[in-house]
Amino acid sequence: MKRTIAVICGGDSSEHDVSLRSGAGIYSFFNKDRYDVFIVDIKGLDWHVNLPDGTTSRIDRNDFSFQMGGEKKTFDYAYITIHGTPGENGLLQGYFDLLHLPYSTSGVLVEAMTFDKFVLNNYLRQFGVSVAESILVRHGEEHNITEESILSTVGFPCFVKPAADGSSFGVSRVNKYQQLASALDKAFCENDTAMIESFLDGTEISQGVYKTRDKSVVLPATEVVTNNEFFDFDAKYNGQVQEITPARLAPETAERVAKITSAIYDILHANGIIRIDYIISKNADGTDKINMLEVNTTPGMTPTSFIPQQVRAAGLKMEDVLADIVENQF
Repeated sequence: MKRTIAVICGGDSSEHDVSLRSGAGIYSFFNKDRYDVFIVDIKGLDWHVNLPDGTTSRIDRNDFSFQMGGEKKTFDYAYITIHGTPGENGLLQGYFDLLHLPYSTSGVLVEAMTFDKFVLNNYLRQFGVSVAESILVRHGEEHNITEESILSTVGFPCFVKPAADGSSFGVSRVNKYQQLASALDKAFCENDTAMIESFLDGTEISQGVYKTRDKSVVLPATEVVTNNEFFDFDAKYNGQVQEITPARLAPETAERVAKITSAIYDILHANGIIRIDYIISKNADGTDKINMLEVNTTPGMTPTSFIPQQVRAAGLKMEDVLADIVENQF
């Protein structure tokens, strides 16, 4: 019998509409001869499934079921592609754990930790992963951040971003102290904690990885080239960027990045496909230094997103990758 898959998208963050695009991408990639696939759109308490006839059916949150053709339908598997809360921070994962429904992402603890960039950076630093210096700022405590404290810790220029959210909204480059207040206000619109992070000058790359009982697949890295100040929303989704896959890295650097990507996956005991972003800067001796920026546990999945690009560059098919991920839990 065909497994019934819920592709869960939407969510409650500013990236709701982006998530809908990822959901449509995931839906298109699944092999419909092998799986019955439905898109489930979540926003607040409005949970509904899109039916083949163009109508919708309300999700019963007691058991994550729905009605179709007068019959109750349940799911065998949840493919979570929400960017932000509640799909990227452990909330949905805890719900599905209670229902004993397998899902595509890592578990509650890993999702909560990777969602909080400040926590993740300081955790992975203990394993020898190079990350930027940063300062955590809670809403209402901005007055504690002085120009001297920034200069002594992260310096200028620096980046201000929501500590626990996606990276498409609320991010600012701060070149001088006078710009800090407005940048923090912007970040606090997304989350009640922000982080001030040191600027890393170098090449930005992103690399996907997934593992199953039988295989470990580290995909070719993508190089990100943008004329914007950083890889912001317009660069990501409005074409203001050049994406080069495989990235133009020295062979030994590409090998080191792949090893770090695989190691981080294992350190986190991750599940499904994740994407890790890096800045390749230079050491004092001119060698490449690999700095991790963040871990994306529900990476974008439109046909032009990094992961589908990397899958194609690896000579693989998205439908086979998704089947690997789903079947690994049965």
